[in-house]
Amino acid sequence: MSFKVIAADFLNELASRAGQSPRKRQHHNIHDSFDDPCQKLLNAVGTDSYIRPHRHALDPKDECLFAAKGLFALVVFSDQGEASHVERFGTEKYFGENTVVSLGVELKAGTWHTVLALEPGSVLLELKAGPFDPDAAKEFAPWAPEEGTEEAENYLSWLKSLV
Repeated sequence: MSFKVIAADFLNELASRAGQSPRKRQHHNIHDSFDDPCQKLLNAVGTDSYIRPHRHALDPKDECLFAAKGLFALVVFSDQGEASHVERFGTEKYFGENTVVSLGVELKAGTWHTVLALEPGSVLLELKAGPFDPDAAKEFAPWAPEEGTEEAENYLSWLKSLV
């Protein structure tokens, strides 16, 4: 087939699988291969999912994040781990006169960041230049706790307080 359909029921199914996953996330590659010149994926993220702050500096490529469904917050950090910016982004459902919500964000390679899902069932569309090298995909922030630790739970609570 010369096209792929990404329907609402598929996003709902992806979000449901994320809810059953230990990490409260579930991704689905839209691209066919790690060698594709454009890496495209959907990433369902639960509201209790901790994505350890990281940057893409080992294989420096800019990254675009759009809300396919729901509402998110991007948190950007300094090299020392201080939160320097919070950007809420989501679908048009969350646009309004009293809220500041963007549609998406573009991150320059090397920017320390994390993303929080602010609504259940939220799904990201992530775009990055290929090819993809899984061994150089992310550099985790040394000042942020590892996933699955008690410190990570406390850190996630702190991140949520920034939003």
